Amino acid sequence: MELLVATHNIHKKEEIQQILGDGFIVKSLTDYGIHEEIIEDGDSFNANALIKAKYCFEKIGIPSLGDDSGLVVESLDGRPGIFSARYAGDHDFAKNITKVLSEMEGIENRKAYFITVLCYYDENGARYFDGRVHGNLLSENKGHQGFGYDPVFVPEGHEITFAEMDPQDKNKISHRKQALDLFLDFLEGKK
Repeated sequence: MELLVATHNIHKKEEIQQILGDGFIVKSLTDYGIHEEIIEDGDSFNANALIKAKYCFEKIGIPSLGDDSGLVVESLDGRPGIFSARYAGDHDFAKNITKVLSEMEGIENRKAYFITVLCYYDENGARYFDGRVHGNLLSENKGHQGFGYDPVFVPEGHEITFAEMDPQDKNKISHRKQALDLFLDFLEGKK
């Protein structure tokens, strides 16, 4: 099955391909030569995922998957949340991490979670699947794998950050994996 994922992020595309496996051909916006920016102006993860999935389906006409993911920090009243990718003004995760860590200075409660909301959009409309991984934020970066906030996030039950984990190990427990598992269950039910 060919699936258009509403992203230009090669890391996200590769991660989704690894999780879904050989039964899928995961394509990105770049693969289709679509370079205009999709304006994510929704007020929730669900709304932003829908905007992306619907745009892709209407543009290309194949089943599309919109993904909105982010880091939700308890002590920051849920920030960066839907603004995770551009928290410091653009898609520079080094700056985003620096901003979050500076806001967390002196705060003992380091609880946070990653969330992914997937919106699958086809001729029947939209369906949503979400996953969460709870954990804690460090006060400094550790590791070089992964992307985004991975270097400062230690998932519950682990002692290393997502960025220190082997990608296959991270993909077994990640928020995106949980959401994709629900999506795969849905597809199985359609057969």
